[in-house]
Amino acid sequence: MTTTSDIRVSIDVGCHSHSVAIGLPCGEVLDEFDLPHRPEGFELFFERIEHHHHRYGGEVSVAMEGYNGWARPLDTLVRSHGYRLFNINNLKLARFKEIFPAAAKTDRIDARKGLELFQLRDYLPSAKGVLQEVSATPVENEKLKRLTRRRRSLVNEKSRLLSRMQADLQAVCPGLLAITKDAENLWFLNFITYSDDLRKLARIRRKTVLSIKGIGRTYVEVIGGWQKAASFSHDVEWVGPMIVEDARRILDLRQKIKALEVRCEELMGQSEIAQLVDTIPGFATVCASELAGELGTIERFAKEGSLAVYVGMANLDNSSGNQRGSKNPKHVNTRAKAAMLVGVDRHRKQVPESQRFYEKKRAQGKSHNQAIRALGRHLCRVLFRMLKQGRAYELRIASPEKTSSK
Repeated sequence: MTTTSDIRVSIDVGCHSHSVAIGLPCGEVLDEFDLPHRPEGFELFFERIEHHHHRYGGEVSVAMEGYNGWARPLDTLVRSHGYRLFNINNLKLARFKEIFPAAAKTDRIDARKGLELFQLRDYLPSAKGVLQEVSATPVENEKLKRLTRRRRSLVNEKSRLLSRMQADLQAVCPGLLAITKDAENLWFLNFITYSDDLRKLARIRRKTVLSIKGIGRTYVEVIGGWQKAASFSHDVEWVGPMIVEDARRILDLRQKIKALEVRCEELMGQSEIAQLVDTIPGFATVCASELAGELGTIERFAKEGSLAVYVGMANLDNSSGNQRGSKNPKHVNTRAKAAMLVGVDRHRKQVPESQRFYEKKRAQGKSHNQAIRALGRHLCRVLFRMLKQGRAYELRIASPEKTSSK
């Protein structure tokens, strides 16, 4: 039970400055001030907290709206000082302000609302979800989080460039795009970037083509067939260099993405979560690293249902009276959800029992994504127990005696 001498701090996070309110569990507001997002501002923040802490003693709890994002590095500094850190659920805060309306929205009012949430949390168990305590995350998982998010950003950039390059090729020289089934093939990108002028590619000799990395006898014949009938549109003179520039950027992104994957694989050896997830067939390095980075620590989840909602594998109950229904949760980690969807889809192709479950759901009229999420819901139960107990995934196959006796 919290004593009356505990210190509560609420922060409304902004991009350049933050609004801070310091108070006591009884509701008394001790201090309010604006905090510049600069080193000197952080020093002032902790000085004022320690001033009140020295007077009242007790435990210091800090709640901030927008954990991570603009809150960095203040959130890390709060935990390094030994304070308890809480994340304010933005959606639930909005509902709280609708139920208990106040004056027009300002940063100071939002900061005071955080102190009210602390009081509400003390006396109303259902309100505990509004303030979610941030558990300490292993450093290796923090690193995996930054690396995998960086990788995902580069992958998305590569996809956009690839789509644009293919559209431009289709307009400028459609026959050139037709010689490959995948425009991201290394040999094709190396061939396009051989010259700044696409028109010169139609006149390259066979011996020179063979010297380009990744092109062998099979592809040189394909390229030779294109060269005989090569044609270009009138805008190739100024669009062609753009295509070559995009192709070179894609090659550069491929190398950077590969380097990030190598670093993730090295860090996996230090992350217990990543190692355990990696034992699930189909998840491999990328999915295991992304999940380890986004989950951080399994201690933040009290039950497997919370984990399933967080990774987007479960809906929330939306039943009323005799009507039964569900709805999509608003607070889903989209990166973790994407990793789960990819991992589960690969998993069912490698595990016959999971494939049979998937086919059963499809036979019931479920779409591909619905069947994958249904299978992912079951895997969340397995994953939760694995991480809580520190156990690797086990693929159990029924013995022939049991199978014949059924």
